Amino acid sequence: MSTLLGGRYKLGEMIGTGGMADVYVAKDERLSRKVAIKVLRSDLARDPSFVARFRKEALAAAGLNHPGIVAVYDSGEKPAPYIVMELVSGHTLRELIHRGDHLPLDRALEIGEGILAALEYSHERGIVHRDIKPSNVMITDQGVVKVMDFGIARALDDVGATLTSTWNIVGTAQYLSPEQAMGESADYRSDIYSVGCLLYEVLTGRPPYTGDTPVSVAFQHVSGELIRPHTLNTELPEGVDILLTVALAKRPIDRYQSAAQMLEDIQKLRAGKTVTTKIARPPINRRKFIVGAISTLAVSGLLAFGVFATNSSQNNTLIEIPNVVGLTLTQIDTQNLLSEFTITIQRAHDPHIPIDHVASQIPLPTTKVKKGTGVILTLSDGLGDAVVPSDLVGKSLTDARTSLTAAGLVIAQTEAVSSDKPQGTVLKVTPDGGSIITAGSGVILQIASGSIAVPALVGIDEIQARTVLTQAGFLINQIAAYDATQPLGVVLAQAPDAGTKQTIGSSVTITVNKFPTVEPVG
Repeated sequence: MSTLLGGRYKLGEMIGTGGMADVYVAKDERLSRKVAIKVLRSDLARDPSFVARFRKEALAAAGLNHPGIVAVYDSGEKPAPYIVMELVSGHTLRELIHRGDHLPLDRALEIGEGILAALEYSHERGIVHRDIKPSNVMITDQGVVKVMDFGIARALDDVGATLTSTWNIVGTAQYLSPEQAMGESADYRSDIYSVGCLLYEVLTGRPPYTGDTPVSVAFQHVSGELIRPHTLNTELPEGVDILLTVALAKRPIDRYQSAAQMLEDIQKLRAGKTVTTKIARPPINRRKFIVGAISTLAVSGLLAFGVFATNSSQNNTLIEIPNVVGLTLTQIDTQNLLSEFTITIQRAHDPHIPIDHVASQIPLPTTKVKKGTGVILTLSDGLGDAVVPSDLVGKSLTDARTSLTAAGLVIAQTEAVSSDKPQGTVLKVTPDGGSIITAGSGVILQIASGSIAVPALVGIDEIQARTVLTQAGFLINQIAAYDATQPLGVVLAQAPDAGTKQTIGSSVTITVNKFPTVEPVG
């Protein structure tokens, strides 16, 4: 594969990856400058309506010229949709939060100022971001705040058919406005709500709403009670409570009506002045509030999902959603498995599930819901394409495996060779980094040789065994057998035996105790 995109951008090393795209450093050969190129997922590239919308919205975002917005220079569609952006030296706000860095109040508010200044500029030009979250906010090495992904957020506003369950649903749901959660259109006040969520997390150490599933988080955005920030961080002044209570109001009409209004209150706080803004109307009586359907669509990996709530006059009997992953629609209909639910079908590539079989379902199997609840089934379109990561050489075998898994690829073979590099270091990758190959395919890794003892695995559970092998640098081959005298899920046998010396990167086979399964016909 040629790594010269658009006849001018020469791809370099990968500097970031996610559920939606990989980001590379590249050189613009025409202008002799470094840029960042975000190459979108191959399944998005196969949706003609998305490609057309993406082109239009990426070019619209390219018209945003503001110091607080990561500039978009160009876009293209071959070999996959990509956008060419300003290369920013720094880190995302998400990375800062994950490090556990404690930001002083003034610096946190300063970051909020930077985000709102960028949004004020974009809103004036009719562009709503729709996916403000810490991973879309860059802090440069000079401390400047820059918001990114305007074009992508807007382009992906209604492409639910292309999104898959591998995307980071929970992470984005934490910054979702109530109107987005209910499937309503998002406007500039939705961005303000998301900024409120982001600032709440930076100032208190946790998002305003949390939960075990994206559905539960989204439901709380719609009807949950907000814990006052001061309750979680007693050092915060009263003005912060007022600021975030207004920004996080359930109804758009009760929030700040522009980024400029919220920006003005932040500037008052930083200057030590009193903030007096109040919610315009009294809160909704939650006992009378009925959530019709929570569904959403967002960029860094959200899948459309649904939850249905009804008033007390309706039947509250809960029924369990069956597991239909791996079945065809014909098999589901024949067995009458989902007759009591409202079904929505979408399609996506999947390297592990045969074409036209169910690859995933939302809500998850065994979830208990009311009759008529919406169930979203993702049918496999078979194998798609994947890009071989370009940063594998020099990594440990464990880290290389993680990167390949994230890219939708596996290790087909390892070749141990003599080297002065540390044992298990990746020396060469075949095919080369940056190559586009079929998702699910295997790559060959040449690694620095060395022998280590195979750990003892018999009698421990499957997850622990896989973890031990992965950390030791072995590949895993798993088979199943059934022994009624042993607990389910434990390792019954292993090959080679414990203590055997094996080359790092070689395979170890474990036999796991599982009930015999009957494969579906068809």
